[in-house]
Amino acid sequence: MRLGINLGYWGLGMDADNTAVAQEADRLGYSVCWAAEAYGSDAATVLAYVAAKTERIDVGSAIFQIPARTPTMTAMTAATLDTLSGGRFRLGLGVSGPQVSEGWYGVKFDKPLARTREYVEIIRKAMSRERLVHEGANWTLPLPGGPGKPIKLTVHPVREHIPLYIAAIGPKNLEQTGEIADGWLGIFFSPEHAALSLDPLRSGRAKTGQTLDEGFDLCPTVTIAVGDDIKAGVDSQRSYAALYIGGMGSKEKNFYNQLARRMGYEQAADEIQEKYLARDYEGAAAAVPHDLIDATSLVGDTARIADRMQAYADAGVTTLTLAPAGFTLEERVRALRTGVEAMERAGLA
Repeated sequence: MRLGINLGYWGLGMDADNTAVAQEADRLGYSVCWAAEAYGSDAATVLAYVAAKTERIDVGSAIFQIPARTPTMTAMTAATLDTLSGGRFRLGLGVSGPQVSEGWYGVKFDKPLARTREYVEIIRKAMSRERLVHEGANWTLPLPGGPGKPIKLTVHPVREHIPLYIAAIGPKNLEQTGEIADGWLGIFFSPEHAALSLDPLRSGRAKTGQTLDEGFDLCPTVTIAVGDDIKAGVDSQRSYAALYIGGMGSKEKNFYNQLARRMGYEQAADEIQEKYLARDYEGAAAAVPHDLIDATSLVGDTARIADRMQAYADAGVTTLTLAPAGFTLEERVRALRTGVEAMERAGLA
């Protein structure tokens, strides 16, 4: 099992610290550094900057939002980032959610599975550097009846194949991810509930005649809070969990809330969402079960974190991406170093 680092959203007051965190992860031998985007900073610019400030660590989008870019623009960006980084780019994609897709990008959140499949198909064609011709439900290239002609990508990436990941939560999306991607970006992943995610991924891989053990990267992001006080570590993650389970999406369509329900937290999921949507953010955070956070995070001292890392490895995780808790650079660097120490202690390094 390898380690990754997730910088989250750039521009939230920790920009300089994020650079230092990425550089420390590079020095410590972390495998990949991911950056996210929602409706603030874009991930591509951040990754180009991080790549310029590091030497060995891969840089990855977690995620590029599908409604934000045409598939050919994403292929161009991926090829450029791979070239600029010397072959260190990983392409992570996701459909975002209905509120961002329709409210920010003006793109109808409709048939996300079919849109994702077609999006990936076009990217793969473009990245092969063949002249691009595509006729689908969402995109037709070139447009018929006009001056457009088949064009091929002029930038040649360092690698012939740039790893493509998809962020997926629901069973159908997970199954498709196993079928069409090289890896999976997960969130709120618990080793004790691994089958909820891995069974659909396994089914998707089976459609291609492959297994999860044949080069497919299982890459969940987990928060890491280092310290002897378990309750304090869990409590530090409450607002983050409440945001996703309660407020990331509408009442009718919140993928994280649905995941919490599938994990057996139906009543808590209802209460978190009800309070969050009523803007009772403290109440929503308080309603997040201790066990839910503890099961989906790394909390405690080095020995306890090492035990949990072993559980993730036993569940089949191949890249464990850490999101360090804390508001200071010192806290986050400490978490990074503890991650390495715990890996060594567990015999996983």
